[in-house]
Amino acid sequence: MLEQLTQYWSASFLAANAFIGLNLIGALLLGMLVGYERSYNGRAAGIRTYGLVCMASTALTVFVGQAPFWFGGATPHMLADPTRVVQGVVTGIGFLCAGVIMKDGMNISGLTTAASIWTASAIGVLLGVGFYAAALLLSLLCMLSMSLLHRVEARLPGRSTLDVSLTFRADFPPDYSTVVDIAASRGYRLLHDSLSISFGEGRPVWRFNVVALDRASAVSPAHLADEMTAFEGVTCFSILPVRN
Repeated sequence: MLEQLTQYWSASFLAANAFIGLNLIGALLLGMLVGYERSYNGRAAGIRTYGLVCMASTALTVFVGQAPFWFGGATPHMLADPTRVVQGVVTGIGFLCAGVIMKDGMNISGLTTAASIWTASAIGVLLGVGFYAAALLLSLLCMLSMSLLHRVEARLPGRSTLDVSLTFRADFPPDYSTVVDIAASRGYRLLHDSLSISFGEGRPVWRFNVVALDRASAVSPAHLADEMTAFEGVTCFSILPVRN
């Protein structure tokens, strides 16, 4: 029994622990690097979340490569399959990613954060199997993607979607074709399948989505709001950008 305990203090065993420890420190730093961008932009998942995810993924991967030292070296010929560990890591991270995705009506937020958390686990796996340069490159690419690509996307031609809700007076019958024409004159196309009609306090409430045919030429939501205040028959309205 005493001889087995001395194995835990051998030079090779301590060297293996030091190697794992250095990997964990590196994983924590790289995860924090990626998480800083989310923290800087006020997201729920920040430096701590990314650092922990990356470090845990590394810990669950790097120990597989140290199989001869498991249980104090009592089973030096033990074989392990790293791919099964990676599969478990990816599955577990999937549940964590689902927790940061929020849906509010037509708006979906948290997709970028969830994808970056998943990337943080991949960074940890790369560190765990010893691909340090690839892990560092993936960290930098992930951070740059989150911080720069949305600016590039905003400059590219594209379409934006608005979620519009209109509450009409009880004595004012809304006309569908009139709403379509008004939207078209402002550079928007009404999505027919998105129209829902309800009644609240005896007044009709229309909710629908409109798509800007060209973001640069369409009337901005702020100007739409100014115009809607003067529309006859409309007592209440809301305009929300749809983010997916």
